[in-house]
Amino acid sequence: MGIIQRGLRSVLFMKRTRFLCEARWVVCPSPYRRVHGGGESQQKERFFITTPIFYVNSVPHLGHLYSAVLADTVHRWQQLKGAGGSIFSTGTDEHGLKIQQAAVAHGKDPLQFCDEVSQHFRDLFSKSHVAHTDFIRTTESRHRKAVEHFWRKLHSAGYIYQGKYEGWYSTSDEAFVPDNKVVDSVDKTTGKNIKVAMETGSQVEWMEEENYMFRLSEFGPRLLEWLDSNPRAVYPSKYRSLVRGWLEEGLEDLSVSRQRDRLPWGIPVPDDPTQTIYVWLDALVNYLTVCGYPDNHHAHWPADCHVVGKDIVRFHAVYWPAFLMAAGLDPPRSVVTHSHWLMESQKMSKSKGNVVDPFDRIQRYSADGLRYFLLKHGVLETDGDYSDEKVVKVLNADLAGNIGGLLNRCLATSLNPTQTFPAFSVDMFPVHLGKKSNSLATEEDYKLLKTLQELPGSVDQHYENFHIYKVLEETMLCVKQANGFVHRHKPWKLGDSPQGREWAGTVLHVAMETLRVSGILLQPVMPDLTSRLLSRLGVEETERSWSDAEKVPCAEGIEASYVGRTLGADKGVLFQRLQKKN
Repeated sequence: MGIIQRGLRSVLFMKRTRFLCEARWVVCPSPYRRVHGGGESQQKERFFITTPIFYVNSVPHLGHLYSAVLADTVHRWQQLKGAGGSIFSTGTDEHGLKIQQAAVAHGKDPLQFCDEVSQHFRDLFSKSHVAHTDFIRTTESRHRKAVEHFWRKLHSAGYIYQGKYEGWYSTSDEAFVPDNKVVDSVDKTTGKNIKVAMETGSQVEWMEEENYMFRLSEFGPRLLEWLDSNPRAVYPSKYRSLVRGWLEEGLEDLSVSRQRDRLPWGIPVPDDPTQTIYVWLDALVNYLTVCGYPDNHHAHWPADCHVVGKDIVRFHAVYWPAFLMAAGLDPPRSVVTHSHWLMESQKMSKSKGNVVDPFDRIQRYSADGLRYFLLKHGVLETDGDYSDEKVVKVLNADLAGNIGGLLNRCLATSLNPTQTFPAFSVDMFPVHLGKKSNSLATEEDYKLLKTLQELPGSVDQHYENFHIYKVLEETMLCVKQANGFVHRHKPWKLGDSPQGREWAGTVLHVAMETLRVSGILLQPVMPDLTSRLLSRLGVEETERSWSDAEKVPCAEGIEASYVGRTLGADKGVLFQRLQKKN
């Protein structure tokens, strides 16, 4: 006897045996630390971060790149701090009705179409220095194996049942939409009355078909427990409150398959070739596939962090943890949600001609330049506003002017004729202000050293909170202080006396220390630019870890091991000043 669903509400129930999952999860003070039994491990272990897998119905856009760069930056930060055996996964979602329709529209076989578009994503991530450890495609055999096993786990636990679904479906969102989330609208092209999804504005169509349902309605209390017991379960708090609202409204059972005669492009339901697994259930399992599910996932699961856009938070913060609990697995430690990107305060769309091509912008501004802008102007809670004018202004000020200008001053042959890392005079710049009569350092100079010493601890917290814009603001402020320090003491005017040379070397030493520490801390954001910066300063590859940034020898009156070291080769301007495009 089946169960008829109208708008995802049960009309007729039959008796059934409930199989309750006994999975438990531990809550960590930080979402990036493992907990073993009774206590927290003292050594940082594996780190597992993901982007969504991107739908291949069209070529990649700026929003896709932002998700990938944000995740890549946090992954690089973790590696810089010593995380070993980490996973950073991204990839492409290649099943579903939209893909099927897009392939037909292009006159191509679905897999051929997916191959081509998926390669565009690979190319973009390669060009933008996104160093993923795994690129997953849902058309891969390893993924099909994981999905089939996961389905069987849900089915054998009693959380999947056969029924008939009657309700709204959005092809654009590949999502079933409850009655109370559908509103009337008008098609702007035809003027006809239509129904649209309230949250996305996508057109929906009435659908009636036999399929499989997931007992999502049983998971409300457990999802609330997960949300309440872990402050970072959904982050930031704006989206946590949104998810809480959905859970408090009550959950309805979810259709998790489509009739195969309507959707042949997807993974068939195990033991039922007449049905295709719902594209979102298929896609979400990718996070398990990349860590070896169903055989070798235990060392990595649960994921430390899923980075997602705000439009797909329901799938990741409601459906996905419920699926996992039903399968006897822990939910993710954190679902980090970011907002979207606008173009000069307007939504990007092909019809408006304001879509930003990330490949073109990388060519214009460099990969690190575009990464820097996106991370400086991208804030999780609010939509970012892109304009080329802003990009030019920010990059010229911060990279060409602030960092590039300080490097040019310090390494000019007129000031540093030996092209070495100059010595620091403890007599002229003692550890404590006013301790020696021949001290030339001012109170402002000591503030610079204090800022430099505190910078790693401060930006470390910002990286952990995904506040990359604060990392950049504070680091650039410190570099700006160093520029002011050099300008204040004017080493080019100190003359050629022994005392003048000694103080000029000390001024350059402090400025170069600022560049060294800043360069190390900014490696996750701009891997190429900082590599060239540190190489020019003569910093070896083995001296670029987080702990190296935490050491500022001159602030403690200690001579640094790199004093007197020959600087790296001059390979040109660090960042070329940009010209405005007409």
